[in-house]
Amino acid sequence: MDLPRHQADRERFIAFAFAAAELLVEVGADGRVVFAAGAFRQRLGREPESLVGRLPSEILAPEDRDAFAAAMALLPTRGRLPPSAYALNDGERTPFAVAGLSMPHACGTSRFCLTFAPLPQGSAHAATKTSPSLLTRAAEQRLREGERARLALIEVAGVPEAEADALRGMLASGRGGGLSFCHDPTAPGAVPDHPIRARMQDVESLRNILTRETGGALVARLAPGRYGVLQEPDATPDLAAIARAVEAVLGDQAEVSVNLAAQIDLAPGALSPIQAARALRHGLSVFARLGAEGLKEAGFENGLEGVVSRIAARAGALRLAVAERRFRLEFQPIATLATRQIHHYEALLRPHPEVLKPGEGPQDFITLAETVGLTEELDLAVASLAIASIPALPPGRHLAFNISGLSAQSKSFRTRLLALVDRDRRAAARLMVELTESAEIENQASAALTLSQLRERGVRVCLDDFGAGAASFRYLRAFPVDYVKVDGSYVVAALTSERDRSFVQAMVDLSQAVGAAVVAEHIETEECAALMQELGVKFGQGWLFGKAGPL
Repeated sequence: MDLPRHQADRERFIAFAFAAAELLVEVGADGRVVFAAGAFRQRLGREPESLVGRLPSEILAPEDRDAFAAAMALLPTRGRLPPSAYALNDGERTPFAVAGLSMPHACGTSRFCLTFAPLPQGSAHAATKTSPSLLTRAAEQRLREGERARLALIEVAGVPEAEADALRGMLASGRGGGLSFCHDPTAPGAVPDHPIRARMQDVESLRNILTRETGGALVARLAPGRYGVLQEPDATPDLAAIARAVEAVLGDQAEVSVNLAAQIDLAPGALSPIQAARALRHGLSVFARLGAEGLKEAGFENGLEGVVSRIAARAGALRLAVAERRFRLEFQPIATLATRQIHHYEALLRPHPEVLKPGEGPQDFITLAETVGLTEELDLAVASLAIASIPALPPGRHLAFNISGLSAQSKSFRTRLLALVDRDRRAAARLMVELTESAEIENQASAALTLSQLRERGVRVCLDDFGAGAASFRYLRAFPVDYVKVDGSYVVAALTSERDRSFVQAMVDLSQAVGAAVVAEHIETEECAALMQELGVKFGQGWLFGKAGPL
């Protein structure tokens, strides 16, 4: 090879790249950075060399890393990543355009060249509107990766959010008395001056105000009047400034009060990252339903460790509830989008009321049980009830039940689950296992063995919550799966976000490439069902096809 010419070509490539970009990254076949150059010190406060050997997703804000992982997974087959908007991992979440190209390397492998360029002033960052699940995932990712951050939980009173939500639902269901709402007040059929529009816009304004007054922090509305704000580690929201800004928007409509319910430093401390993530998930769920008082009851006054201590005090009662099967299963249909015929059902756990405290729901029960080390026992109990339900299924239908990634990688769990399945091999042919990503799987080889041995017995395998974490794309390569279920937050967001539509399309393409059919959850409208079918999704789950109930 002509080394001087090769060096000149490399320098020319870098020069052309920097003509349109501030940051340049080269990624090896293992997905890690091999070369970085540009304004990293000015933009991220770190040297370019510090990225070498790291994942390129570290350059982006946590909430955008899943979408970026999907784009990178498709880059080897598509050869090119068209410019797409992502938020930079700086304090302001500055919108950047990221583009990429697959380049052959001298050793026969491919490398990927990525450019990062700031979007023009005033450009809209076409990111997903932050949902509670997206905020939770971003915060959990900070915990897992050891990136310091602070989560503020804020209550706002005086804004008619619940009324606006009810009005939005009324319009969506066709009960709006002939009124139509759209984001463009000049569009045909819109009612620009109607109070419905004003109230719904107030809610959107409040989210925007919180984002602006917290310096571009990640903001999600957890419930009417209750917000989560993910900030840099030393930030504290200016409650007075938020209240003044909200009052300025609402005028004389209401007296606004803003209360900081809790401020949590996202650091595991003495907890494992998994324990800390579960404590955080439980706390956010309680705050969404019960507000500041719920946080106190959950132990949040003493941080994440306080939450785990409070959960540990319930360990005996939780263990007894699992052992005595103090829960039932309900079954939600999954339909073929093209025909609307039911393809299979998913078994969903429903704890008996006496097991839960006020404000807690089924997901809280699962989180609490996992936090005190009952993951395998709970998964086996659900599997046993699901298998016993097979005779009640309509002819030709299948039944899916969930197992955690933690259980799947356990040898003892594998032995006991296979023994359950082997008791009735005919029933196994009508079973499906959904692998949930409640925690990152450390022993992928062991989990893959569990799934392979289930498939050998005729049990089909579905990868649940696909897209909810960057690990999803590794699992798709590592595990034998028949179905992939797209995380519902992206399904809903795809209705209004072009980037999320592209993200769902990427997940469909990746799934089909390994021979897996795609299921989309949270489908509640015909519009959503039509969009998912257009994107190549084969099956749908959601209230449009039926709520969970008995068989």
